[in-house]
Amino acid sequence: MFDMRRLALWLVPLFVGGVVHAATPAAIPQGDALVRTVNELDKKVFDAYNSCDLKTFGDFFSADIEFYHDNGGLMLGREPVVEATRRNICHKVRRELVGTLEVYPIKDYGAIETGTHRFCQIGGKTCQGEGKFLHIWRYQNGQWQLTRVVSYDHHSIENGGK
Repeated sequence: MFDMRRLALWLVPLFVGGVVHAATPAAIPQGDALVRTVNELDKKVFDAYNSCDLKTFGDFFSADIEFYHDNGGLMLGREPVVEATRRNICHKVRRELVGTLEVYPIKDYGAIETGTHRFCQIGGKTCQGEGKFLHIWRYQNGQWQLTRVVSYDHHSIENGGK
């Protein structure tokens, strides 16, 4: 005779295990996969920055972002960061990465991204400014967001760089 209780004892753990597994977000990439992931995130953030797509740009920042800028000071929260970008960057400046991106894992959190970038006037042929940055990326619930940004060592580039 077929015993439903016995079948349930086998099926329930399989079903629950499958649901838990399906609900668990993917692990943080490691090694070269992490570098590729952060490179792609950097490209997406700054494509939004350069095109003044403030909705997309803002989505990359956690609600409690801490943004430290050597010239602008400290900004706390997503809205002030997005507003400062709208006011100071949109349709005025574009950012270029100069091949210096480095990525380091943070165990059970995400990644550190560092590098140097240039800032160029929209429509200009040369870049006039350069600075360094450190980004802290958090991977949570299947989503990457910036939680800390340090933007520093901003200076002009003699002869326009490039």
